[in-house]
Amino acid sequence: MYDCLIVGAGPAGLTAALYAARANKKVLVLEAKAYGGQIVNAHKVENYPGIKEISGAQYALVLYEQVKALGVEVKMATVLRVTEDKKVITTEGEFTAQSIIIATGAKNRKLNIADEDEFLGRGVSYCATCDGNFYRQKVVAIVGGGNTALEDALYLTDIAEKVYLIHRRDEFRGERKYVNELKTKPNLEIILNSTITALHGHDVLEEITLKNDQGEEQTLAVSALFIAVGQEPSSEAFNNVVDIDPNGYIISPDGVHTKTPGIYVAGDIRQKTLRQLTTAVSDGSIAATTAILEMKAQK
Repeated sequence: MYDCLIVGAGPAGLTAALYAARANKKVLVLEAKAYGGQIVNAHKVENYPGIKEISGAQYALVLYEQVKALGVEVKMATVLRVTEDKKVITTEGEFTAQSIIIATGAKNRKLNIADEDEFLGRGVSYCATCDGNFYRQKVVAIVGGGNTALEDALYLTDIAEKVYLIHRRDEFRGERKYVNELKTKPNLEIILNSTITALHGHDVLEEITLKNDQGEEQTLAVSALFIAVGQEPSSEAFNNVVDIDPNGYIISPDGVHTKTPGIYVAGDIRQKTLRQLTTAVSDGSIAATTAILEMKAQK
């Protein structure tokens, strides 16, 4: 029996483990792949308060070592199901805890084209607010049609020399106010009814190839491609103990509690307006503190 079982070893999950361990709780962290979450793919992190610059991988390593030094147990296992009595069934056995914090995050949806992974961190990015500043006064492209893509495009127009906004349909899914504002930006070019079919470059991204609905191709010289075609939350294993919205995110009225007492949520897996490193660690600290206080109240 653990006091606190945390599913996911990204920034939210590891921060929750840090707070729980410092409260002298017996803590288990379960992770399906590798610690660190999406932040490990960030070439540089420059928007975390108090740290001028650090790579995502280095940040994840420091946080992981900090947590391990407090005696937190970390196991590699994929969670298959969670029961209402807080039993966690995994590929490596079953575990029980007084409280469970779900912090499995969400993975960025990919374009699934050749060399997408190869150029990650070298021109391909899934986070304009994280990496946009590296391409100040350069030509960049962003692909997507929802609010995230539109907001990212607005952000990039204040940084880049020129921004291409590429969407596969003839109109955007995002809010009209963003579209109207984008049309006032002189350094923005909107390309509709087109998909990205190829990436080109030597060591770093240099060009992208597009194909429109008529089968016509064009090549754009860009220094970066920001992919904003949505995220895929990792919530399937918890649908019997939490409410999930149509996009797969866990619903929490107050940002920490779920519909099941003793089961909490933190990080990118929950419904929220901003998914950043700062909000992930904030979620983790709040979830752990809430769980600790509520466990104490039950005694």
